[in-house]
Amino acid sequence: MMSSSILLVDDEEAITTTLAPYLERSGFRVECAPDGEAALEALAVRGVDIIVSDVLMPRRDGRSLVRELRSRQDWTPVILLTQVDGSFEKSAALDEGADDYLAKPFDPPELIARIRAVLRRTTPGERTLASAKRLVADGVEFDRTARRVFVAGREVVLTPRASLLLEYFMSHPDELHTRERLLETLWGYEFAVSSRAVDHRVAELRRVLGDDAGQPRLIETVPGGGYRFISPVRGG
Repeated sequence: MMSSSILLVDDEEAITTTLAPYLERSGFRVECAPDGEAALEALAVRGVDIIVSDVLMPRRDGRSLVRELRSRQDWTPVILLTQVDGSFEKSAALDEGADDYLAKPFDPPELIARIRAVLRRTTPGERTLASAKRLVADGVEFDRTARRVFVAGREVVLTPRASLLLEYFMSHPDELHTRERLLETLWGYEFAVSSRAVDHRVAELRRVLGDDAGQPRLIETVPGGGYRFISPVRGG
């Protein structure tokens, strides 16, 4: 993973001239492109292991870049860099096939952690979990097209927020998710009274999916940290 290649796409020279050397010092091979069109041209010449792209750019923006790649059946993982207050951009990034997002401004070490997490759950050339139409783990199947959940072949009913939470957990397995991160991503801070909103929905998932908090097979509580989806997930 330390020799993985990254395509960094951003029209701000101040970003690429400082971030690219940092990524290289962290062991990655980095190529830069100023916008989505230039990124597609670069990818036509040489593939990369992961793309880190800004959202707002001239000619072709980051979300359009993701849509174009996925329409070509190109499953190269993508992390989008969104505006800090763009809650719509964040949800759209995930809905359209991006594998993760990071809000600007961000700490470079956090970006490195996100890149490594995405690469760990990605198999080159295969559809990423973020782009899979079905997610399956230990008897639980999430049909993302129909928005239906099955446990051992039997359909179960979840509240809309619990359904979103399960989808996010299953598309980001084996990662530690803080309550704050989940609130920001799935609720938006303006809609959540406290982090207890996350705990209530996790409790709902455990009840409906038959997962024991004391001996979890799906959702693990990390004391002082948050939650982690511990069951292996495969996409379809």
